[in-house]
Amino acid sequence: MMMSVKEATYAGESAILLQNGDYEAILLPKRGGNLVAFRDVKRGYRFLREPEQEMDQFEKSPIRFGIPVLFPPNRYRDGVFTVAGRTYHLPVNEESTHNHLHGFFSRLAWPVVASGDNAEGAFVEIRHDVDENHPVYEHWPHRFSISIRYTLTTSSLVQTVHIENTGDTPMPCMLGFHTAVLVPFAPSSSAADCTFTLTIGERWQLDERKLPTGRFQPLNAGEQNMKSGGVSPFFEAMDNHYSAAPVDGHNQMVLTDSKAGVRFIYDVDLGYRHWMVWNNNAGGTFFCPEPQINMVNAPNVELPADVTGLVILQPGESWTGTSRMYAESL
Repeated sequence: MMMSVKEATYAGESAILLQNGDYEAILLPKRGGNLVAFRDVKRGYRFLREPEQEMDQFEKSPIRFGIPVLFPPNRYRDGVFTVAGRTYHLPVNEESTHNHLHGFFSRLAWPVVASGDNAEGAFVEIRHDVDENHPVYEHWPHRFSISIRYTLTTSSLVQTVHIENTGDTPMPCMLGFHTAVLVPFAPSSSAADCTFTLTIGERWQLDERKLPTGRFQPLNAGEQNMKSGGVSPFFEAMDNHYSAAPVDGHNQMVLTDSKAGVRFIYDVDLGYRHWMVWNNNAGGTFFCPEPQINMVNAPNVELPADVTGLVILQPGESWTGTSRMYAESL
């Protein structure tokens, strides 16, 4: 397959198709800037849960497919918090907990600002420039830009995120991705053939509103196996929050298919200081290892910023994070 970037359609939606060697990736700019497919075409592997056959479910809950953008990630108590002297009021969109959940960008159309190919691979870049006329400004009253570039090489999918405070006041930078990994990714395998590890540290205790108490709770035997050795992504129902604990400079999830003899690696930037793991009540078809800069409800947790991961960008400052997905033989 030649390297290329094409305008295409996906389940009737406007799409950008990246192709390079054995791999292809599909981005839906108008559907939350969601990269919904990363595939090894030669081997028939599909690494992400795709919405192609479930577009009605994708419409209801886009965060359960592909790589949805969370800004800010996860839950915030009553949708209210204060950072650098400014109080933010986010819409309460999870009535069961009376929290704000998952931010603003997963349902917005994202402008494509660049695409093409170069020595690194086939790429597409999407960006929002937020100012007083942007719909996000009502709840996040800052001038800032957020861009995401996906580059497809002959061996991996690279995601580079850049957030810049272009305004004149300090701005919280709170980001995550609700990445939906398909299990199994190989068509001839089953979920029983798959185990995963994740570079977690401690598990944050969550209260009845799914918000951190600021305390840790002991890891159970399955979670210990997540750290080393491996465990089924569906060993129990998970909606769990962890600190990240990189190993040998890598902050990553590794999904191993023993039957196919292949492991899929999601290696995220060290700037993501926390993980969520959600597996749809151990449903057996996909799970979401979710990297986050900050812990859930970070501004309302009475812990230091170097623990919560709360990043505050001063005027003119920026945050950049680069992550990578790839597969390798055992």
